Amino acid sequence: MGPHPAVAAIRLAVRRVLHDLLTEHRAPTAPPHALSHEPPAPLVLVACSGGADSMALASALAFEAPKLGVRAGGVTVDHGLQPGSDVRAAEVVLRLRELGLDPVESVAVAVGRTGGPEAAARDARYAAFDTTAERHGAVAVLLGHTRDDQAETVLLGLARGSGIRSLSGMAAVSGAGGRYRRPFLGLDRQTARKACMVQSLPVWDDPHNADPAYTRSRLRHEGLPALEKALGKGVVEALARTAQLSRDDADALDTWAARAEATVRDAAGLLECAKLYALPPAVRRRILRRAAIAAGAPAGSLFARHIEEVDRLITGWRGQGAINLPGKVVAQRQGGRLVIRQG
Repeated sequence: MGPHPAVAAIRLAVRRVLHDLLTEHRAPTAPPHALSHEPPAPLVLVACSGGADSMALASALAFEAPKLGVRAGGVTVDHGLQPGSDVRAAEVVLRLRELGLDPVESVAVAVGRTGGPEAAARDARYAAFDTTAERHGAVAVLLGHTRDDQAETVLLGLARGSGIRSLSGMAAVSGAGGRYRRPFLGLDRQTARKACMVQSLPVWDDPHNADPAYTRSRLRHEGLPALEKALGKGVVEALARTAQLSRDDADALDTWAARAEATVRDAAGLLECAKLYALPPAVRRRILRRAAIAAGAPAGSLFARHIEEVDRLITGWRGQGAINLPGKVVAQRQGGRLVIRQG
């Protein structure tokens, strides 16, 4: 008799990701008669908060990794935002070690205020993941985001009035060199929780996830249920499908913009307004965003309204002055050219 269907589902999702990683990081074949040394087994870390999603992921990684010759470790982050957070982090470390993961460590971080509490905590968390992965030489960090998380991300992007890139949600592969992998984007949250229950894995439910002070919490406990009540079941699946379709479209437009950028610059490398005007708006605005980031504007602070203002220097030119962008970058029109540079 095989494992419970929920356990089988999470293990299959992790197995597929590990196969991808092994294919990507396979060592080149040594030449004949060459002295060869067996390369060390690749290390994959699981980011674990102790919640059901990440504990299910940790258990699946611990089961699948040895069968594929992969070393499996874990990392948990102590944000220091709740009393006893250090004790809970220590408990997560113990649970991961009991699963057989090694190395395992807890990283304490200082959460700033930039972008609000949720964004600041996320930034601190990912910085800790990056540092830990680099210190241990890990080829990847697995994250336990589920299809439900993806649906919430799409709705948050929609509420902000963001473009198609925000509607594409979270990528299955992201980060520098594809460091972050999300095996569970095709699985719902209930599957992960069920897998923990049938394996008797203890889980911790973060009270912040039920705190209405946080936007994502309100969306999870009030917004999505209201949508399902009004529209019927299947909203989460539809939103996750929207994310994938949007990602495909956004990737195609990004590729188009990258190729078109060289054709709209003059010999001095300046952007020519007439050639930009001839491009479809979605492509043109991507080129403008790329140019602003290249000039020093922080990507996370560069919003659609900034790009729209720069775009009007091309499509609605009436002699207006320079546009100030984040990072002390200035965009202005000069003699039919668009100049974007540090002010």
